[in-house]
Amino acid sequence: MPQNVTLYQNYPNPFNPATTIRYDLSTAASVELTVFDLLGRQVRTLVHEQQPAGSYRVTFDASGLPGGVYIYRLKTDRATFQKKMILLR
Repeated sequence: MPQNVTLYQNYPNPFNPATTIRYDLSTAASVELTVFDLLGRQVRTLVHEQQPAGSYRVTFDASGLPGGVYIYRLKTDRATFQKKMILLR
């Protein structure tokens, strides 16, 4: 069965200090949701677990991080998706 994953743009964007990241899984999957800076350094792991099919919301609290553009990446068993978000300071 094909695995359909939808990763949505975070909201609000730009944000300070927190934003919500939403995604949908059509089937159960091993999920890793991570945040990187523009130099490719991982700054936070938000999710790293097996999840059943469903809709998910994860809050990213960027307190303590410098303002700028960040990449959030959703990786499953079969696919990887990423989007940009802007932290204002």
